[in-house]
Amino acid sequence: MKNYTITVNGNVYDVTVEEGTGSAAPAAAPKAAPKAAPAAPKAAASASQGAGSVRIEAGAAGKVFKIEANVGAAVKAGDPVVIIEAMKMEIPVVAPKDGTVASIDCAVGDPCAAGQLLATLN
Repeated sequence: MKNYTITVNGNVYDVTVEEGTGSAAPAAAPKAAPKAAPAAPKAAASASQGAGSVRIEAGAAGKVFKIEANVGAAVKAGDPVVIIEAMKMEIPVVAPKDGTVASIDCAVGDPCAAGQLLATLN
């Protein structure tokens, strides 16, 4: 048997997988008990929560690939502000409405969780 830790939608699961020969019918999958997700990303997000009135949050877990806008830049609704990489795909995180970038709360290469604060607008 092998033990693995798997993260799905921000929830961490410890699973045990039994090796087989492949000739028998598959056994019922073991139940995985969720563990508490790490608190570090949420703590970092709340630290700069007041920089702007409009929050721009990651839609999926991944890694910050590129920052498209700088603090003070004017953006329109739908303009990309940050691009995250998840499962070899580049996902733009866009401005929800017109405004000025008040803060960038991430750096290229940072891991991010779904819903984590990446930037704010005024």
